[in-house]
Amino acid sequence: MTETINRPGSPSDYDPVQACPISPVVDLVFSRWTTPILWTLHQNGPLRFVELERRLATITPKVLTSRLRQLERDGLVERRQFAEVPPRVEYEISELGRSLAPIFADLGSWSQQNMARVEEARKAYTGPLPR
Repeated sequence: MTETINRPGSPSDYDPVQACPISPVVDLVFSRWTTPILWTLHQNGPLRFVELERRLATITPKVLTSRLRQLERDGLVERRQFAEVPPRVEYEISELGRSLAPIFADLGSWSQQNMARVEEARKAYTGPLPR
């Protein structure tokens, strides 16, 4: 792995994407409800809106609708509408969304191994709380 050295005044000092090339992925995948939605669809397969809403008990319908549209736009979720009466719509994680599974697994492992240490650090912290 090659290491890039950022010098003061270089473009990477001003462009967060150049400074940290994973920041667009973090913005895409780790927003407030994106990860729980993707996780739920990955674990349960295709779900109707109401089923997904029940599994994510504290999400509002408005936020769920908005997030699902964003995920569909970004190619991480597929929406299927069935020509039935009444109409039926299902959401499913896409192949692109499934490709995030190893990353989520690694983060799950990291969480199990390290969150106790994070909590200890939080308790020991004596500085001002972030706003």
